[in-house]
Amino acid sequence: MVVIKPTLTKLFKRCKEIPSSILKTMQVSSNPAQSAASVRELSKLYGSFAALKRVTCSFPAGGFHVLLGPNGAGKSTLLRAIAGLITPTSGRVEVFGAAPQDVCSRMAYMSHAPMLYEELTAMENLRYFSRLASPGANCDCAGSPEMALRAVGLDPHLTRPVSQFSQGMRQRVSMARALVGDPELLLLDEPFSNMDAAGARELVALLLDFCTWPLPSTPDGAPRTGRTVIVTTHQFELVADSAATVVRMRAGTIVAEQPAEITARIPDGVSAA
Repeated sequence: MVVIKPTLTKLFKRCKEIPSSILKTMQVSSNPAQSAASVRELSKLYGSFAALKRVTCSFPAGGFHVLLGPNGAGKSTLLRAIAGLITPTSGRVEVFGAAPQDVCSRMAYMSHAPMLYEELTAMENLRYFSRLASPGANCDCAGSPEMALRAVGLDPHLTRPVSQFSQGMRQRVSMARALVGDPELLLLDEPFSNMDAAGARELVALLLDFCTWPLPSTPDGAPRTGRTVIVTTHQFELVADSAATVVRMRAGTIVAEQPAEITARIPDGVSAA
C-alpha cells in the first residue's frame, strides 16, 4: 500500500483539495497480530445504569480506528476505560499488553471538552503541558509547542488568550497538546465537534499522517508496528474513506466490529452478522 506523507505544512495547504480517493491511500495498514488496545467482557455501571455491557473488542496497532454510534452509545466511556481514566466494574482492559496505568506515557487522551487554561495563550498552554510530558520523545512535535501548533494549523505567535478563540481553534490547541507528548496511541473523544467541514478534513488528514510518524525501536531492537489513533464520533461521513476498522456501538454494546468499507454499507440501527 502506498503511503502519502507530505510535510505537515504542505499537507495543510493542500488538504482541502485532497479527494477521498487520495485520503484512502494515506490509510495505514494494521497488523492484526498486534493489538494497541483491547477490552474483554468490559462492563461499567453507574448505580443501576450500565454504560457498558460486557463489551469485547480490539484495535490493531498501527492504524486509524473509529468508535461509531449516537450520543449515549457508550463510546466515550469505552475510550476513557482504555485511557485508564475510569475503573471498570468488571472485565479487562489492556493497552500494549499491559494495564493502561502502566503504559500511560505511551498514549495521549483528548477529551470532548478542550480542558485548556482560558487566561493563557495557546503557546503558554502548550509550554506548560510540554513540561509534564515524558522525556525521550521521538517526533518533531515532542517538547516543541511551536511545531505542535503549526501541525494543527495554528500560528504559535498568537498573543490572544484561549478565552478569545473559537471552539474550533480550541479543539486544535487540544490536539496540539496531545501531540507534544509524542504518543504511540492517540485517543480522541469527538474531535470533530465544533469544527466546520474543512477543518474536520484537515484534522483527519493530520491523524492519518500521524500514523506514519516514526517510532523508536523496542528495547530489544525490534521495530514497532506504528502509531495508532482511536476516535469516537457519530459523524461517519468524516472518516468513512480513512478508517481501517469501525466499531459500531449502541446502548453500551457493540453491534458491529468490521472494516470500514463493510460498516459503511450497514444502515444505522442494524446489527452486522
